[in-house]
Amino acid sequence: MPTLNALLISGKIVDRHRPWPRSIVDIETWRMAAQQLVEGSLSMLGLWADATAVHLALCNVAATDVGVLSLPCPDGRFPSIGQFHSPAIRLERSIQDLFGLKAEGLIDSRPWLDHGRWGQTHPLGLPVDGPTDGLSYEFLAAEGESLHQMPVGPVHAGIIEPGHFRFSVNGELVVRLEERFAYTHKGTEKLMAGADLATAAKLAGRVSGDSTVAYAWTFARAVEAALGVTVPERAVWLRALMAELERLANHLGDVGAICNDVAFTLMHAQCGVLREQVLRVSDEVFGHRLMMDRIVPGGVSVDIDDNARHQVGQMIEYIRTQLPPLVELYDNTTSLEDRTVGAGIVDHELVRQFATGGFIGRASGRDFDTRRNLCYAPYDKLEFAIPVREKGDVNARVWIRFDEIDQSFALLEQIIRQLPNSSSLCQDIDDRAIVGGGEGLAIGEGFRGDILVWVDIDGRGRIVRCHLRDPSWFQWPLLEVAIKDNIVADFPLCNKSFNCSYSGHDL
Repeated sequence: MPTLNALLISGKIVDRHRPWPRSIVDIETWRMAAQQLVEGSLSMLGLWADATAVHLALCNVAATDVGVLSLPCPDGRFPSIGQFHSPAIRLERSIQDLFGLKAEGLIDSRPWLDHGRWGQTHPLGLPVDGPTDGLSYEFLAAEGESLHQMPVGPVHAGIIEPGHFRFSVNGELVVRLEERFAYTHKGTEKLMAGADLATAAKLAGRVSGDSTVAYAWTFARAVEAALGVTVPERAVWLRALMAELERLANHLGDVGAICNDVAFTLMHAQCGVLREQVLRVSDEVFGHRLMMDRIVPGGVSVDIDDNARHQVGQMIEYIRTQLPPLVELYDNTTSLEDRTVGAGIVDHELVRQFATGGFIGRASGRDFDTRRNLCYAPYDKLEFAIPVREKGDVNARVWIRFDEIDQSFALLEQIIRQLPNSSSLCQDIDDRAIVGGGEGLAIGEGFRGDILVWVDIDGRGRIVRCHLRDPSWFQWPLLEVAIKDNIVADFPLCNKSFNCSYSGHDL
């Protein structure tokens, strides 16, 4: 059984790729990698393409070693990973839509991102003007006595992004759910091509607005790895401060929204108040409620003073006094837990197979967090625990959020206390750093889970290719499994407990 390192050294290592190796391999090695995914000795972190090759990011089971295998596609074809390893199916369908590279053996070749409205086929490969067949999309048939289909979306009630959910139901019981997204496909990776680093950083920070810090930080780390840029120490710690504020705000909002979906509006209102406190402090300290554009390649664009540190500390103490009664209220409200306990279960084997990160994976027993497993500064100098639960239901996903809120409190306090004194906030990426360009890969922890960014930068400091992978790519498919055998009325609850990103998926 070849190890990840053996697969990498069997090909040609690309010298300009950092910090983990990328190797150009042959079809035999590509197929061996697929076999290791099936056997569970490797996990898939990402699968993407450029105009002439496909790239597969992998890690070992312990999530300590990472590498990228690249397979040239001179005839526009490559052996499908998805025919053996189902988490790759949607990614390969996207590659076919965007680049026109065909995954041979792919069991589902329907368009995924292309809805037939782009006016051209494979716009990131060799574009061909004209209509596509995206409008003739056929959902999978469900057969059986007393079954009927129930379409929901893509337009939903309230302010929510579009996504289509096709339910096959027997009375109120869900027999099958099939999803379809990309109704708001933004063409972000197309916009990245040829962009300078400043423009590309803005685009990265807008992939998913609730994760703007996580995306901006991961993109910046990929650029910095590609060009060998060292970030000032204070900037590194300020980035972590922003990331934990973002995580705290989103987890508080999610807990309230989950409770709202079972008509427990008191929790929704109270959690909304606490989330608002975090957003207001973020605005006062960093000048933006979502801290957008505060992380840039080379460092950060804004500093904080002692008063700002005091404000963050006061906010932590306030929420710490307000949250325990809400946790107790959740735990002791029988009618609430009657809806969350045992609903929307995802078992451990599925989260392992899909390498599912974030609270979805950890609620089903997958002990993985890039801040620890693929540790990056300053988390190597911070003490924190990774909460894990086993039951994999809505209730477990709520408790993981409660646990992570406690950990973010502790991290924020450590960051404030240990924040280095320095006048330098950003390392200029000048011509000397850019000469020759480079390729960089970064994996960072957003509130939903692990975000992957891969960049190829030319000698002028412009993006040749940038791929951004949201954790939702490996989470949305599991929602289809989680809702099976639940009643239709529990779908909003299960969906919110996942809180996958439509925008992050649609790019």
